[in-house]
Amino acid sequence: MTPALEPLRRIAAYAVATDDDGRVLLVRASSRSGTPGVWSLPGGAVDHGEDPNHTVVRETAAETGLSVAVTGLRDVLADMRSMPHRGVTIHTDRLIYSVSIRGGTLVDRVGHPTDLARWHTPAEAAKLKLRQFTAAALGLGAASADLRPEEAPDFPSFYAYPGPDGLHRAQRFAAYAIATDADATSLLLTRIAPGYPGEGRWHLPGGGTDYGEQPGTALIRELVEETGQLGRLIELMGVASHRDAASLGPEGYPIDWHGVRAFYRVIVDAPTEVTVKDVGGSTSEARWMPLTEVAALGDDQLTEVTAEALGKARLT
Repeated sequence: MTPALEPLRRIAAYAVATDDDGRVLLVRASSRSGTPGVWSLPGGAVDHGEDPNHTVVRETAAETGLSVAVTGLRDVLADMRSMPHRGVTIHTDRLIYSVSIRGGTLVDRVGHPTDLARWHTPAEAAKLKLRQFTAAALGLGAASADLRPEEAPDFPSFYAYPGPDGLHRAQRFAAYAIATDADATSLLLTRIAPGYPGEGRWHLPGGGTDYGEQPGTALIRELVEETGQLGRLIELMGVASHRDAASLGPEGYPIDWHGVRAFYRVIVDAPTEVTVKDVGGSTSEARWMPLTEVAALGDDQLTEVTAEALGKARLT
């Protein structure tokens, strides 16, 4: 049993970089960390309001001395990690990017949380003690050095806290569905209820993930809870990051809001009549809309993340 620890959440971004010989770039945790000697992908926490694409470039440069460019999104993973030495259990939503090396020289970092950066072949990496998410991202069965709680603690998907400028801040990770019928002729959309940011606009079904929950699992659950539709997850399409420095919602006070949202292609093989089950919540309406009607919607009728997601999916 792990002791009762304070639950925390964070969002982080990591780089998968390979060289011409197929080796992968890894960094080693130093004695200043909770897992000294353990190796992981370079990367770290997404600062409030920061685009994760920028995070992975910044953190990789800081930890390795190399300048990188993001070439694609590989995966989104979530995990829980108990850290008794800090008195916390952390749920982290991890965005895994492919990157290319632009230049620089590998550096050792004495006195930092990571102290070495090295290239390893897949066979060498498989013999190392790796962080759980690193082994999963690389498709390796290496032993995990993470201490995980037996149960997920209670923790809200939305949590506002006082920021340094006096405004409350909230950073939230969510998963949304680009959900169509099997013939891809209609799209499932929800309308934001009055009193919520973006009220009246059409939005993708989905929402914040629960503590300890994988984003894909959360999305299928949200789809059923929000619209009554049973979906089939097809692929991860992308991640959107948006900051609203003074969002005003039902809380009644402005919040410096930073949302990071993964969106997935989903197929509903047997669409049914849509029912909004969360009466009084953030969704006032949901319906299947023919793609011809979706294409005719103006920018002022869609939320920002919906417009971006549909552009990536090339459905409009």
